Amino acid sequence: MYKHILIPTDGSDLSDRAVGEAIAFARSLGARITALTVSPPFHLSGYDPFLVTVTPTQYERAHESRAREVLGDARAKATAAGVPCEVVSMVNDAPWQAIIETAQRQGCDLVFMASHGRRGVAGMLLGSETQRVLTHCKVPVLVYR
Repeated sequence: MYKHILIPTDGSDLSDRAVGEAIAFARSLGARITALTVSPPFHLSGYDPFLVTVTPTQYERAHESRAREVLGDARAKATAAGVPCEVVSMVNDAPWQAIIETAQRQGCDLVFMASHGRRGVAGMLLGSETQRVLTHCKVPVLVYR
């Protein structure tokens, strides 16, 4: 059936639960996994240098640290379950595009992801990354709710 599962994760509670379920699913199939986290690139939100409270380097270090934490947790869970695991960290303004690109580049035959991340007005205005993956991905997508 499925041999290589991509698991996008942002470290949220729902995403963490999806990671656990995806690992259990992969184990039952004898599949391997790739855990992915996507961070947004640094953007200046104003032109006044006094408005900037963090440098691009500080921003990148903070996101790299968070990515190591999130992916380290996924790798530890996979290792404990005996599931082979690779980890990938990307920087991209559009997480859904990074998910699809990673699935294709890594040769994944399933994307297993949480149903949503943003809530409220932001989710309605910006749309769901999961919805975009479902709409554009050529690889099957399993949505965990």
